[in-house]
Amino acid sequence: MTRTAVEDVWPLSPLQEGLLFHAAFDDQGPDVYQGQRLLDLTGPLDAGRLRTAWETLLARHPALRAGFRRRKSGEAMQVIARDVVLPWREADLSGLPDVEMAAGLHKLAEAERAERFQLAVPPLLRLLLIKLGETRHRLVLTSHHVLMDGWSLPVLLRELRTLYAADGDPGALPPPASYRDYLVWLGRQDKEAARAAWQEELAGAEEPTLVAAAASGRAPLAPEILTREVPARLAEDVTSFARRHGLTVNTVVQGAWALVLARLSGRTDVVFGATVAGRPAELPGVESMVGLFINTVPVRVRLDGAQPVLRMLAELQERQKNLIGHQHLGLSEVQQLTGPGATFDTLLVYENYPRTPARPATEDTFDLRVIAGEETAHYPYTLVVSPGTPMRCKLDYRPDLFDRDTAESVFTRFFAVLEQMVGDPSVLVGRVGVLGGAERSAVLGGSSVAASGVLNGSVPELIAERAREFAGAVALVEGDRSLSYGELWAASGRVASYLAGVGVRRGDRVAVVMERS
Repeated sequence: MTRTAVEDVWPLSPLQEGLLFHAAFDDQGPDVYQGQRLLDLTGPLDAGRLRTAWETLLARHPALRAGFRRRKSGEAMQVIARDVVLPWREADLSGLPDVEMAAGLHKLAEAERAERFQLAVPPLLRLLLIKLGETRHRLVLTSHHVLMDGWSLPVLLRELRTLYAADGDPGALPPPASYRDYLVWLGRQDKEAARAAWQEELAGAEEPTLVAAAASGRAPLAPEILTREVPARLAEDVTSFARRHGLTVNTVVQGAWALVLARLSGRTDVVFGATVAGRPAELPGVESMVGLFINTVPVRVRLDGAQPVLRMLAELQERQKNLIGHQHLGLSEVQQLTGPGATFDTLLVYENYPRTPARPATEDTFDLRVIAGEETAHYPYTLVVSPGTPMRCKLDYRPDLFDRDTAESVFTRFFAVLEQMVGDPSVLVGRVGVLGGAERSAVLGGSSVAASGVLNGSVPELIAERAREFAGAVALVEGDRSLSYGELWAASGRVASYLAGVGVRRGDRVAVVMERS
């Protein structure tokens, strides 16, 4: 790119730095950070006007004209091109039967997603308009996550409708606020205060929180996706529970994920990644800026089995509130500062950004609906929760690390934990079970449950049920001595009676003196 072709040169946001690293580290096969949105357009459509409107959007928002390069020093930068050519293609499937049309749509979209972007060559988005009928079209928008976040898409689509109606005239919209303003704001933040806050938050976290076995020697595969709607009654209960106790739904979701993660990792001090919106309210025009504002930060939850769930959630929310002013610091810097305890391999995304409202088609414009979208990450598990009616969940999982049944069980556990939390806020953290009904039956019935590093919860309850149904079955073996489930339950009852007799109450801690094994 010549000097005259360059409009500006910007630094990168922390997450842009991370995405650029992953793209360079894994430059073979599919790019997991290359996302796609499928939009249905219903009503009269002039393809030429639509293309012109998109070209105006690229001219209007410099962030959409960014290419990513490194200086000789190794420092990354985004180079804003003065002009770019919009990658635009059209296809016509309108004459095909429904089954063939659906197959054709899938094939075209997959081909678009599989073609990698060259991150140094803008624009890092492309469009495919597919005609399905006289008043039916599908628009396939493929873009790299380094370019913009989920909040930016509704901004673009609102502007697109206005520009389409105005034949692409840029004067139809007020001048936009630039992503550059955010990068300037970012450079002015107090990094020393942020570093101190993160060091305090993660002090004492000494080991990584990992759910996946090491995958050395295996090529990572593109994530596969499971989607579920949260049962309507449960979604209502979660929302009312949060409102009643002064919590955000995000906090409740984070608490539930922490409990599932504790069982998956075998730890009571867990850390996972979470995305934050990153749009500072004090920055003028930030709500209508286009760019990548989100950041990934560690969330630490220390689980005390004797603590009520409600108190755990309240403390989690308070700590997160205290960190809001420091969430601009990059994840790699946080991890370098705080050591291995800030390392995690699961990500939780709470998608609380404005949605694009549907509008009926008119003689001059079309109805536009986002019908599907795929954005993934490199983590073994990424749980995405989208609030609303209905509340939806998406779990991306690495098929080279987990099979589908294991991934399905994560959903089962997550919903089971949510139900118990909102059903009884006073329940102790240590008494929240993580097995769903089917898994619980399998354990009690003697069937094997797929081993995935999971510690089965509610052990006393499981043993009690086993003792009632199979009292004579062998529970423990040591040398030539064995105990049946009935004998084990009776012995534990004698110990419990003794402890109660000397004043030990529920939730008290009791030391066990024994020889080192």
